[in-house]
Amino acid sequence: MGVHKATKLATTGTIALCTTIGLAQQAPEGFQGLIADQGLAGWWGLGTEDPRKVYSEDDETFAQRHKESLADIEEHWKNVDGVLINDGNGLFLTTDRLFGDFELFLEYRTVANADSGIYLRGVPQVQIWDTTQEGGKWDIGAKLGSGGLWNNSPGTPGKDPLVHADRPFGEWNLVRVVMVGERVSVWLNGELVVDHARLENYSDRGLPIPRTGPIQLQTHGGEVAWRNVFIREIDAEEANELLATRGDAGFESVFNGKDFTGWAGPTDAYEIVDGALRCRPGHGGTIYTEEEYHDFAVRFEFKLPPGGNNGLAIRYPGSGDTAYVGMCELQVLDNTHPNYASLEPRQYHGSVYGQAPAHRGYLRPIGEWNFQEVRVVGPRITVELNGTQILDCDTSALTDFMYEEPKFAGRTRTSGHFGFAGHNDPVEFRKVRIKRLEP
Repeated sequence: MGVHKATKLATTGTIALCTTIGLAQQAPEGFQGLIADQGLAGWWGLGTEDPRKVYSEDDETFAQRHKESLADIEEHWKNVDGVLINDGNGLFLTTDRLFGDFELFLEYRTVANADSGIYLRGVPQVQIWDTTQEGGKWDIGAKLGSGGLWNNSPGTPGKDPLVHADRPFGEWNLVRVVMVGERVSVWLNGELVVDHARLENYSDRGLPIPRTGPIQLQTHGGEVAWRNVFIREIDAEEANELLATRGDAGFESVFNGKDFTGWAGPTDAYEIVDGALRCRPGHGGTIYTEEEYHDFAVRFEFKLPPGGNNGLAIRYPGSGDTAYVGMCELQVLDNTHPNYASLEPRQYHGSVYGQAPAHRGYLRPIGEWNFQEVRVVGPRITVELNGTQILDCDTSALTDFMYEEPKFAGRTRTSGHFGFAGHNDPVEFRKVRIKRLEP
């Protein structure tokens, strides 16, 4: 499936939807409604908690928590002809369903002094509040408007909305959210207010946000009403296309999908199948770009077979084992396979092999194409997998290694080739593009 037409809406298209969604009260094509005709079916109550801990509870504990929350929800929430109304108190309305990548539409209406928000995968939040001076929160950002990722760190992209797009009290506001990985875009009343920004993990800023989680409607301080809550799940193909086309200026293809033009090394150990570069089963070695790079970003898609193992050669000199003679090897690995159940953390996917571990749990299911972007600037390497940053490492600050440091003789290299370090498995790569970066 290609990119869904709703995702490709320009600002004018979103404005047009704003004029009709409130009247129709019907899900747009491809979307599902989250509000029942009557009552609060499909929802439960949860406050601001670490979703990882909540959803890792044993079944009995979670079931009891869920059951007990419903009394609070029934006290403070009601469904009036398809409009969810909260009195400004109590737990937040939380979907029973968990979502990964999605597109969300909803409308809300608020009153003076109300403070609210939309939690994405259980993480705060797309901010909704009284943006007037009388509301008393101008000093913490209310004067800039609603729609920002207010719980992000000060000064980070997305924390403050790009424009003030709130409507006056008493009028309905339309929110559109597109979330892929931890990347979030928000439109408020047809205006782009957050542009593909990373949502930080409020519960632990050292961890990425969970891969899946609930939608929560947060409200405190005043009555907030919600209607027309519609969601559409985004599949891997569409998510990859969205990630590949955002900020793609300057990226140039280094693999034509037909032959090994521009590549060197043991290319006979690889084959090209349906436009993808693949290591031949039982073969290996590092193939690499003829060009060398200092600071660069690379984007590509890859697909793992069960137990698949490969690697990215970073600043590779052209011979030897890139894990040691190059700046590093970044692991490309099926973390889910039983063969790799007990690896050292610095050997899992996205890790700087033997030097720094990446966060796990963000690979797509085996057989699906993953999207990855790697940025190498000086000694710093960042890895973003399927829209989630799994590694941010200043390699010059590392002092502990899986082997004695002299084994990693090339780790301070400042330039070299980019390549793929095959380890006998038919891991596939396609759509490989590189952008040179200024120091």
